[in-house]
Amino acid sequence: MATALALLLAGCGTDDPAGDVPDVVDQGYQSGDGSTTTWAPDDRVGPLTITGTDYEGGAHDLAQWRGDVVLLNTWYAACPPCRAEAPDLAAVATDYADQGLRVLGINSRDAAGTAQAFQRQLAVPYPSLDDTSGAAIATLQGVVPVNAVPTTVLLDREGRVAARVLGLVEPSTLRALVEDLLAEGAGSASSGPDASAWAPAAEGAR
Repeated sequence: MATALALLLAGCGTDDPAGDVPDVVDQGYQSGDGSTTTWAPDDRVGPLTITGTDYEGGAHDLAQWRGDVVLLNTWYAACPPCRAEAPDLAAVATDYADQGLRVLGINSRDAAGTAQAFQRQLAVPYPSLDDTSGAAIATLQGVVPVNAVPTTVLLDREGRVAARVLGLVEPSTLRALVEDLLAEGAGSASSGPDASAWAPAAEGAR
């Protein structure tokens, strides 16, 4: 009972449309427990390519954000940890916007009205893709497993996967990850492997 409650609070469940994508090797965690995984520049996969439309009708293409650090966050309105972490994500999006951070939500479950009510109630300042087709999640899942909601994925300035948090993200952890990637600077990371030939080598959890 205690274990089940802990997992519920950390992450609202699985979100694995690809199904057959293996998890990162040798990490030993359970989905949604808040585990943080980072990848060194030489081990990063990408660049990640995701396009879509937000709930206000705006078009988004990650390729246009090359040169910036990108934070992707999967969520849906009825997910308690999604609501719990929303103020921290909003604060990070605002605090680091001038330093080159972009934030984009991905919602594969909610109708527009439900998602927009969540955004208004929690004063979310960044857009979220309306991904009821599952296309954005499938693309993300094909590069890095995102087996819980919420999941937060950070991309470096070259669009490569640099970090992932499964479940509720701690504010201090989130800010440390963002600041580390912003400090790398544009073009400072060496080229990593292409996503089509990824053999992941994760650093130890932070």
